[in-house]
Amino acid sequence: MASDSPEKHWSTAEEEIMEATYRALLNHGYADLSISRIADELDKSKAAIYYHYDTKDDLLVAFLEFAVDRFEETIDTETGNEPAADLEHVIEKLLPLQPDEEQRQLQAVLVGLRSQAVTNGVFREQFTQIDERLAATIRGIVDHGIEEDTFRDVDPSRVAEHILATVNGAMYGRATTDRKSAAAAARVSLASYIDSELRRTA
Repeated sequence: MASDSPEKHWSTAEEEIMEATYRALLNHGYADLSISRIADELDKSKAAIYYHYDTKDDLLVAFLEFAVDRFEETIDTETGNEPAADLEHVIEKLLPLQPDEEQRQLQAVLVGLRSQAVTNGVFREQFTQIDERLAATIRGIVDHGIEEDTFRDVDPSRVAEHILATVNGAMYGRATTDRKSAAAAARVSLASYIDSELRRTA
């Protein structure tokens, strides 16, 4: 798996804090999130959190890294040696056609945090790294497909950016509107783009 940042080892205490942060974000949203509310979800004192993180923003930056690490681990364990299938798998993970409740909640949390990147430079940097890591993953699959002669000889970076932009736009729309069919339509459009741009014709 291509990644622009080194693997981080998460201690048990850090993982518990990340899970508590996720629950607090679901229950209160970013605007009403506080260390106290995260501590309540953790069922420990605020000091237990401040031992690891100096500020709420420091904690949330770590939370974003944690979420992406877990996502990449899932992809690592489920992709194989078939570029076409691997690309479809990654897109389904990023933008599931029929997301379950957990997937909807996670996307809502991430979209809520992404909106803060408009004015928060630290969040902007983190989401820049997230998108670069995802683009690198897609680019690597396309590169592999070209090498295996599964895909046509295209510009992998251009294809990766197109796919990522489509996924991000559809994800934002799904999380912030009631246009339930829009994400599915974006997936159909994306499949058509991949067929015309990448697939070799007989």
